[in-house]
Amino acid sequence: MEGIRVLDKDISFMKRALNLAAKARGMTSPNPMVGAVIVKGGKIVAEDYHKKAGEPHAEALAILNAADRARGSDLYVTLEPCCHLDKRTPPCTNAIINAGIKRVFIAMKDPNPKVSGKGIDELKRHKIEVVCGVLEDKAKKLNEAYVKYITTKTPFVILKTAMTFDGKIATPEGQSKWITGEAARKIVHRMRGSVDAILSAVGTVKADNPEFTVRTGQWIRNPRRIVIDPNLEIPLDYKIFNTPPETIIITRKQVIGNGQKAIEEKRKALIDRGIKIIEYDGDRVDLKLLMKRLGEIGIASLMIEGGSSLNAYALQDGIVDKVVFFIAPKIIGGKDSIPAIGGKTFRRLEDAFQIYNMNVKKVGQDLMMEGYLKSS
Repeated sequence: MEGIRVLDKDISFMKRALNLAAKARGMTSPNPMVGAVIVKGGKIVAEDYHKKAGEPHAEALAILNAADRARGSDLYVTLEPCCHLDKRTPPCTNAIINAGIKRVFIAMKDPNPKVSGKGIDELKRHKIEVVCGVLEDKAKKLNEAYVKYITTKTPFVILKTAMTFDGKIATPEGQSKWITGEAARKIVHRMRGSVDAILSAVGTVKADNPEFTVRTGQWIRNPRRIVIDPNLEIPLDYKIFNTPPETIIITRKQVIGNGQKAIEEKRKALIDRGIKIIEYDGDRVDLKLLMKRLGEIGIASLMIEGGSSLNAYALQDGIVDKVVFFIAPKIIGGKDSIPAIGGKTFRRLEDAFQIYNMNVKKVGQDLMMEGYLKSS
């Protein structure tokens, strides 16, 4: 941060803007969450946040609310104002300039190549003082999914699992309900409401017949359901085929094209129900290629809710950005119970997956541990 000195009051107003932005969690994708606060004479005169893709941006809404009071004011915004024309809403830099705002405090630059730094340059060109980097780390964490998607065109991937104290997700017989308590399950529902899609696999779906919907909190948008089912084994009467929202099945080309009458009938029945089918070659889906395909259809964030094998393959294929583990105060024990992460065993500690920026908190009687697979 250069130029203007950042005071405690500036930090406080930016915190307010970040809190406003977070009110739209799960509703703005593929856009970022953005909050804006307009301050004059040390007091907030207007504020607002971006509520949904295609709707007015936070800065424009706050300026509209402020009316004439915006002239000579300070604007606190959580993301660099946009300046490009090829979108559904007008550039926010124009609104800021026309409103007569004198200073703009920005939490983070927009990683979108169409904007990155250009919005700041446009404001400075019109003699508006700009400070960038106020609570930058918090802003980046808030929009971590947006940052990943806009720079790579692949979704931000969260690996979520619930396990016992000794790292098991089920008994040898497959019993897993409920490992964690109600408080942890409520958080999982909120997490579902904040992502574009859930990724699971045939084993989990056949065992639990889940809906993968949001049943608690303020979120009203359910994520799309993506299920890896290589041999089209999931029965047609299962919930994922008979409840909203959209379900996408990932299956092998060989199964669909091998001429088996039952398989062809199953495929037709799925399509008739509006189920999208994505095919892959080989014995196992390449999850990196799948993420690229999902990014192409607009999925910017995804949470894995699978079993031991899917968890292992996700880590092995390098698609996981963030891990969230819920650990219950229970011990199953035994070598036949199912571990949270299956797959191959590393023979050397230095080859193990490293977790960065780890955070641990107590949720009811359980522990919630989260961290990142790549340092940041």
